[in-house]
Amino acid sequence: MTRSNRKIALFSRRLRAARDLRRLSQSDLAERARLQQTAVSHYESGTRRPSLRNLRRLSEALEVTTDYLLGRADDPAAPLSTGEPLFRDFSLLTTSDRELAREIVAQLARRSKRTHA
Repeated sequence: MTRSNRKIALFSRRLRAARDLRRLSQSDLAERARLQQTAVSHYESGTRRPSLRNLRRLSEALEVTTDYLLGRADDPAAPLSTGEPLFRDFSLLTTSDRELAREIVAQLARRSKRTHA
């Protein structure tokens, strides 16, 4: 296997692993990333490579770094893994639990703002 093929295979595995981590179907990921479901399927099978723009869309939709998808970092949430435990633990949540956590944090922020006003 050539180096280029190994990179494509690694990207395909990482993309699938990140999608599984977030418990998203290919269709769900495509919708979040504003891509066609067939494009996600091609990326995961290794038959196509994403453009830089689509790579960024995928990483944002999956809330992982592009470095993780490209195999340059082993932790899908590397930037979130340092500092405040709240942020570190946030990276371990499913997509639906992340949305719930965002709502709770927003409510707490509004409550804090009223208290300190």
